[in-house]
Amino acid sequence: MENLTIFGGRGFVGSEYVRQNYDPAVANIVSINARDDYEAHSKDVLYFISTIHNFHVFDKPFLDIDTNLTTLVKVLESWRKRPDSKEGVFNFISSWLVYGNQDNPNGVPETAPCNPKGFYSITKRCAEQLLVSYCDTYGLKYRIIRLSNVIGPGDTKVSAQKNGLQYMVNNLARGENVEIYGNGEFYRDFTHVSDCAKAIDLVVCKGEVNSVYNVGNGKTWCFKDIIHYAHRQLQSKSQIKHVVPKQFQKQVVVQTFYMNTDKLKTLGYEPKYSGEKLFSSICEP
Repeated sequence: MENLTIFGGRGFVGSEYVRQNYDPAVANIVSINARDDYEAHSKDVLYFISTIHNFHVFDKPFLDIDTNLTTLVKVLESWRKRPDSKEGVFNFISSWLVYGNQDNPNGVPETAPCNPKGFYSITKRCAEQLLVSYCDTYGLKYRIIRLSNVIGPGDTKVSAQKNGLQYMVNNLARGENVEIYGNGEFYRDFTHVSDCAKAIDLVVCKGEVNSVYNVGNGKTWCFKDIIHYAHRQLQSKSQIKHVVPKQFQKQVVVQTFYMNTDKLKTLGYEPKYSGEKLFSSICEP
């Protein structure tokens, strides 16, 4: 997609999108905005700005609200006031966590009801609804792109709260012990950051407007099995311990989950990284 204004283009997924798509020779992306620049510089917007986990309620309880909702409205107001905004589309990056706990053997489709848990997840869902209402009110167009767990090189904010899989693999690489909640037999849909950026571009370039798209592998893997695979790959001396989940974990952490990506596949999406190739990529130094 050409002539985009990108908000949050310096984060993990946003920077990979820019790396893949920005050509400085032709300046095909109008603006990769700095942190406090809320000005829409084109009719088409790609919006990555977001908090990253559910744990800010303990130390910064207003952060999810301020970042995921208030900042979004500032950008929407700037975009709406452009004379060409009705010709453009606001492409909003959301999260699989808006769905909450779901049990669907064929993967959770975009039409599934949402029941998020935790401040991050709830404000992301609220942001989606706010965007839809705003665009309906002013006759504007949008797309909502819900990402699965994104992994791969370049995530500088890996922690026990955010990208826990990479955090644990990093500990294994250093020979540090890791802890898995419960029996570890819960399942997740993981997507390599390179595949994720390509999928986002497909949706931005070819996706239906006023629509929601799931971005993921459309497959699910057992968390415990991934950790043991990484342990073998790294020839780690770490011990893998199973611990009882804390009460907050029980409240907000989604159990087994993966998204149905049939809609994304109609745009021509096929992930490059899957299975052992995907998980080997996060075991590399």
